[in-house]
Amino acid sequence: MGGAESGDALIAVNVRPHPTFSRNGNDIDVELPVTLYEAVLGAKIEVPTISGRVAMTVPKGSSSGDVLRLKGKGVKPENGPAGDQHVRLRVVLPEKMDSDLESFMETWRRTHAYDPREAMRRTL
Repeated sequence: MGGAESGDALIAVNVRPHPTFSRNGNDIDVELPVTLYEAVLGAKIEVPTISGRVAMTVPKGSSSGDVLRLKGKGVKPENGPAGDQHVRLRVVLPEKMDSDLESFMETWRRTHAYDPREAMRRTL
């Protein structure tokens, strides 16, 4: 082009991170906020994927950090099976705490105490 000799073209491509999804090979990762009652009671919720929204079941008793898999909802390579989408749950409390929830939690704590950091203390 322009009288220059033939050669290789070097092209630099920069891809901005997506605000919702991140890619890990052909898998897609997403962090999904869920309510306290969805985590405790379980729920059928709508989840965004790179190909549109799908329904997913949050199992009863889920915790923040639990990862659920949507098989085949990742990136589809030219040849081979599509990757998966991994949905990491993040339990989000209401912005404004009401007295009913606080009172319930005080009562529940007295009768159902547990220590989620017990195993961590044993290893330190």
